[in-house]
Amino acid sequence: MQTVILSIDQGTTSSRTLVFSGAGEILFTAQEEFPQIYPRDGWVEHDPEAIWATTLSTLKDAYKFAKDSGATIAAIGITNQRETTLVWDRKTGEPIYNAIVWQDRRTADICREIKSRFDEGRLSAKTGLLLDPYFSSTKAAWILDHVEGARGKAQNGDLAFGTVDSFLIYRLTGGKIHATDATNASRTNLFNIHNSEWDNELLDLFNVPASVLPEVKDCADDYGKTDLSILGESIPILGVAGDQQAAAIGQACFKPGDIKSTYGTGCFVILNTGKQCIDSKNRLLSTVCYRLNGQTTYALEGSIFIAGAAVQWLRDGLKIIKHAAETEGMAGGLESNHGVYLVPAFTGLGAPHWDPDARGGIFGITRDTTPEHIARAAVESVVYQTRDLFAAMAEDGVRPESLRVDGGMVHNSWMVQFLSDVLNIPVDRPKILETTALGAAYLAGLQAGLYDSLETVSENWKRDSHYTPDMTDDIRDKLISGWDSAVRRILS
Repeated sequence: MQTVILSIDQGTTSSRTLVFSGAGEILFTAQEEFPQIYPRDGWVEHDPEAIWATTLSTLKDAYKFAKDSGATIAAIGITNQRETTLVWDRKTGEPIYNAIVWQDRRTADICREIKSRFDEGRLSAKTGLLLDPYFSSTKAAWILDHVEGARGKAQNGDLAFGTVDSFLIYRLTGGKIHATDATNASRTNLFNIHNSEWDNELLDLFNVPASVLPEVKDCADDYGKTDLSILGESIPILGVAGDQQAAAIGQACFKPGDIKSTYGTGCFVILNTGKQCIDSKNRLLSTVCYRLNGQTTYALEGSIFIAGAAVQWLRDGLKIIKHAAETEGMAGGLESNHGVYLVPAFTGLGAPHWDPDARGGIFGITRDTTPEHIARAAVESVVYQTRDLFAAMAEDGVRPESLRVDGGMVHNSWMVQFLSDVLNIPVDRPKILETTALGAAYLAGLQAGLYDSLETVSENWKRDSHYTPDMTDDIRDKLISGWDSAVRRILS
């Protein structure tokens, strides 16, 4: 009888549950998309009940598959879109407002006001982060300030705050467990990543009461069991990590210097720095890579807000493609980009610029510009943004020699080769691209005893394709120069 792990991957545009074997093989996948809500320019929300309904539906489908195949379910792992913020009633479990998504920029003015009276360097020294609307703290405060009666309820201990993982754990356990893991906590701007504690000074700064906070646990830990009403049996929840850290675990980035880049809705580069927490001088983030057995492993991270979302825009906004896969042929069918650049600052620019007021632009268009040029520019923009992160890392003294990639966009082999060309380093694509869900499964498996160490987990990693640079320095420099010029034009 096979032992399996159910892995919930709650993302920005869809919820999924995958069934993994102990060897890290995907046995089953259920996925459901849910609507994006854009109330105003720069605002992005999700209906928490849509998050819950799609998660529950896919979990039930995965559970049924496991049971029908006669497998033993060892545990559930959870990974989630980070920074997205919810506040709910502790008694009823009902959210008091929509989830405010990580892409949301409504608190930009609040961040500027706080920056005028508080040293951002002091904040970074504690959290590894910057004062930016991206993080959860100002989102939570906004909800408490804009929902009638919310602050009074919070002070009375009647409300709970959490990122998506915490909300799902609360619902899955029937309200018994209000917890998060160290990686998700490290993305709130309320958590001191050095002593692994919520920070009272930062709670006061952002006006978030301690009464709403979840307990912070290791990534592989006991998060309670599913309520009997969920699946008809109680299954332990044993692994939790934010999506980008989970991807690093799924890519077996366990040694200092190991680096991965995930290309989903956004793009996120994570470099394992081991026990050393590197203080970036170039506006990269220091963050928790994972915490196991009370020991924190740190990472250096670059966050790009728009990656696959640019391809979604081609499909849903411009309607010049019907399927994302079309972009590979469109980009590869041109001998060059003909000077066309797309800077996809749809919700501002992330690292290393951190400009919430920047807006997107297309440059270099002529009467000869075609949909193929726009599609290629969208795909290229993801690569150039990655290059900006690597340039910032180089300024911090870190020069990776190779890169592991994952996420939906890396099905596009043209993009991965272009990435290798522009970065001028080898790029590896693994056999299993669903590394985010895989990382959560590995964490649950560690806690369940299916794996005895990270070394055992790393033995499961297998390479699918290897890409090496095949571009002259002159062409590379010209392309990057054109991108840099385009970015300068849209910075506020």
